[in-house]
Amino acid sequence: MGIISGIGKNFKSISRYNQILKVLIKYGFEDLVYYLEENKQYTFIQKLIPKASRKHARKFSKWAKMRLVCEELGPTFVKFGQILSNRPDLVPLELTFELEQLQDNVPPMPENEAKHVVETELKGKVEELFAWFDPQPFASASMAQVHKVTLHSGKRVALKVQRSGIFDIITEDIKVMYKIAEVLENRMPSIKSFDPIGLVKNFEESILKEIDFINESINVQRFYNNLENDESLDQFAKAPIVYPEFTTSKVLALEFISGIKIDQVEALELKDYDIKVIARRLATSYFKQIFEYGFFHADPHPGNLLVMPNGHICYLDFGMMGSMLPRDISIFGKLFIAITEKDVKRIIQALQQLSNNAPIEDMRDLEFDINEFVEKYYVRDVHENEMSTILLELKDIIIAHGLKVPTYFFLFARSLVTLEGVISKLHPELEQFDIVKPYLRKSATRKYNPILIGKKVANSFIELTDYMEEFPRDLKNAIRKINSGKVKVDLTHKGMDPMIHTMQRITKQLITAFIMVALIIGAALFIVFEVKPLWNGLSLLGITSFILSIVLGLGMVMNIKKGDYDR
Repeated sequence: MGIISGIGKNFKSISRYNQILKVLIKYGFEDLVYYLEENKQYTFIQKLIPKASRKHARKFSKWAKMRLVCEELGPTFVKFGQILSNRPDLVPLELTFELEQLQDNVPPMPENEAKHVVETELKGKVEELFAWFDPQPFASASMAQVHKVTLHSGKRVALKVQRSGIFDIITEDIKVMYKIAEVLENRMPSIKSFDPIGLVKNFEESILKEIDFINESINVQRFYNNLENDESLDQFAKAPIVYPEFTTSKVLALEFISGIKIDQVEALELKDYDIKVIARRLATSYFKQIFEYGFFHADPHPGNLLVMPNGHICYLDFGMMGSMLPRDISIFGKLFIAITEKDVKRIIQALQQLSNNAPIEDMRDLEFDINEFVEKYYVRDVHENEMSTILLELKDIIIAHGLKVPTYFFLFARSLVTLEGVISKLHPELEQFDIVKPYLRKSATRKYNPILIGKKVANSFIELTDYMEEFPRDLKNAIRKINSGKVKVDLTHKGMDPMIHTMQRITKQLITAFIMVALIIGAALFIVFEVKPLWNGLSLLGITSFILSIVLGLGMVMNIKKGDYDR
């Protein structure tokens, strides 16, 4: 049975699967289709594709074709490509750059369809829920679109509405992706090491979170709280307020923020903004997210960054966020400080800590690679020493030596690439390390803060006090159980069992042999002395004893061959 018929039976997705094959063939990936379709029916599909389309596709590079395949297959594959662009440990760097350009150009939902989603989710008529609802979205993408609305209180709100039916489209596409991954893993041994089924599983978890607007609202609120709790003078970021009463899994209500997109340099200059100050504030706000809050915006492209009238930076779209443990924040701080100080030993130590002290097969080789990396870093021009470049080059060393780092490492690196692209347009000469160094040192030395040490000591003292309070009671209970016979000591000698069983087997065989010899001797005596009763002149007792000895002998031989081992 072919793969197509299998998918049709299990998922009722024959047309979708055929569409995927058609798009792959259109862009010249016949070799991949060859592995996917067992019945070789792709030759028929190939004839359905106009020659002009295939000729046009030849103009693009291999990596560009992969991007175009994702765009043509729709929102699920666009998102899959965008997530892969954050995994340079899995795909070539050239492909990650191409996938970053993925766009999901789709027309917005009709007004009545958008209103239907809102009314179904919020349990009321749009006219009753809001004082005003703009039927035309001011932003639209493959997953959702955003409408301006005004609450009865007069507050302006950006209402994000999930595209009707998108959940069903995504779940159906994921089923097909699982089947494709399974086929590729079984038929292409070279791709098995990339764990295609695991990739699809991770993607499924990620995209299902992204289309759950409750999850995004939690991200917004968490980000907002971090900014509100930061009373320092270098806090220049803003996040919109969430309106939970108008938020569900398919509708998200956020404060409407007015501002200018950060890449519209001319518009900013017309409003007398200092572009260099904006760039510095953007860098400061982002490094604070990473090295102070441990929760950062993972998609800081210009469309998600607004410059507000007061010159602060407002972040938008919180579907993709990165989160770091306090321990890892400290390690990252130590890592970058060690790089600036050319300390190879501390760089290796930080990388080992990030990879949970994974064993290193060739320490000398790793030291050589790190030393070469540090020397190259110091002979470059200042503008080439971006943090993203450093992380991406470290990535190659990490992979080459089999070290494992947290998944957010690559998300962190790719988000820095995006951020640095924005900063370079605003202030190309900005030295980011001058901005980030104070936060690096603060994160690296945070655990030595006297207040934190005092808290740890106090917590340890409280735990010790609780333990001392509970110890007499626990000891009394233990003694009571011993006296009542409820406590048993079970000593198990690992490795002794095989020897014990061997001795038991030999003992049983010796006993059987003695019985068998006794029966043979007894049989001979019964027959010689013609002990009655007789059968054809032979003693029946002798014959019976002889037969029993034969049975025991056969049993012993079988036991020796089989071996009396525990299963």
